[in-house]
Amino acid sequence: MRNPALQGIKIADFSRVLAGPYATMLLADLGAQVTKVERPGTGDETRNWGPPFDEKGRATYFQSVNRNKSSISLDLTSEEDLESARNLILESDIVVENFGPGVMKRFGLDFEKLSSEKPSLIYCSITGFGESEAAKSLPGYDMLIQAMSGLMSITGEPSEGGTKVGVALIDVIAGLHATTGILAALHERKVSRQGQEVRINLFSSALSAMVNQSGAFAASGVVPMAMGNDHPSIVPYGVFHSADRDFIIAVGNDHQFEALREAIGLVTDERFTTNLLRVKNREPLIAKLNEIFASKPAKYWIDLLAAVKIPVGPINRIDEAFALAQVLGLDPIVEIADSKSVANPIDLSESPRSYRLPPPALQ
Repeated sequence: MRNPALQGIKIADFSRVLAGPYATMLLADLGAQVTKVERPGTGDETRNWGPPFDEKGRATYFQSVNRNKSSISLDLTSEEDLESARNLILESDIVVENFGPGVMKRFGLDFEKLSSEKPSLIYCSITGFGESEAAKSLPGYDMLIQAMSGLMSITGEPSEGGTKVGVALIDVIAGLHATTGILAALHERKVSRQGQEVRINLFSSALSAMVNQSGAFAASGVVPMAMGNDHPSIVPYGVFHSADRDFIIAVGNDHQFEALREAIGLVTDERFTTNLLRVKNREPLIAKLNEIFASKPAKYWIDLLAAVKIPVGPINRIDEAFALAQVLGLDPIVEIADSKSVANPIDLSESPRSYRLPPPALQ
């Protein structure tokens, strides 16, 4: 085994809530030394976002994205603390911040100024909607961006008028984009010996993350709408109803559909022989499938279809999902001192993830 991949890399983390802290935690797990800069007295506001709280009374929201970091409290309106912040940045390889546009510049901590003193500095700014004049007045909250990006319009049942995803998904996706951008800048720095600014915004991240749905509009002007659990381009691909509980089938091609049809005894029907025809005849096919599935419990169908290589499975609760991960040998929960969190999913064969520090107390 070699050393953690980012060992020796120092990060000054001026971010808070979710997108930035998620990115810096992933980088810390890969070996980077992260110093989290917090507001004196209150710190990152997610320290008080609860319930739920863990056994020590700490907000699990904060705990979920802040392991492997140390923390310092700095008041940027104080000349002494501002100088400490400046020195921290100049001693670091990377800065991550998600203040509103122009805030770091007001304190003289912007990329343009600091990179003139340290040309190798990589500086990641995460905003809600970008840095244009039109964007500056828009607050970068995940749910607002889920709504304004169109994500809510394609989520949930058609009659609901828009449904948010059950987690702050755009923050997470923006954090992943930030991580990718930072790693790309680190790689390029080895060649040029120069840093650069990495600019991420949640709105663009949302548009990109809707992939085939937003891509349909970009390429052909199609405006997708909410379809509940159905897929706009593939059938059968969604939730089905058995005698005791719902379950998922995800048939991706005609070969799989034929295997499904034979396994459950569905009579051959010319309306369903190709995926294009199945999409066209979605409603009668789903009605026939649910009629068959209603005769037996979900486990019967899951076992039967899994045996013929059909993508099929239950709709698990979170506790059931963690139990499955354990059965699969994925070791989903990390324990550090008296703290528990979810394992980093990046598994490098020779540069191990490193879980060194629990989420820091406010200093």
